[in-house]
This record gives sequence, structure tokens and C-alpha cells, in this order.
Amino acid sequence: MNKFSAYIRDSYKELIEKVTWPTWAQLQQSTMIVIGATLFITAMVALMDFVANGSLKFIYSLFKG
Repeated sequence: MNKFSAYIRDSYKELIEKVTWPTWAQLQQSTMIVIGATLFITAMVALMDFVANGSLKFIYSLFKG
């Protein structure tokens, strides 16, 4: 149990004294970057899905009749 309490104490000390926490402005900027990247990647995947769907429908129509 002594090792566990030492681990908790050291972890707390590291979080309080050694970790550099971001400012509110940095958090907002990072959040906007993540939201923007997510929207961009979502749009790219939707576009690729749309193109693949249209291409496959065209290919299937060639063999249907």
C-alpha cells in the first residue's frame, strides 16, 4: 500500500508543479482547429462516398441490360 500512496502523491505533485496547462484562449483555438478539421474530413469522406456510389451505379448499369 505504501507504493500506491507514493504513486498517488508523486502523480499529484507532477500534475500541480510540472505540467503546463493551456490557457483558455489556447483551448478555444485548439477546439476550433479540431472542429474545422473534423468538418473538412467529414466533407471529404462524404464526397468520396458520393463519387464511389455514382461510379458503381454507372458500372452496374453497364452490365444490367
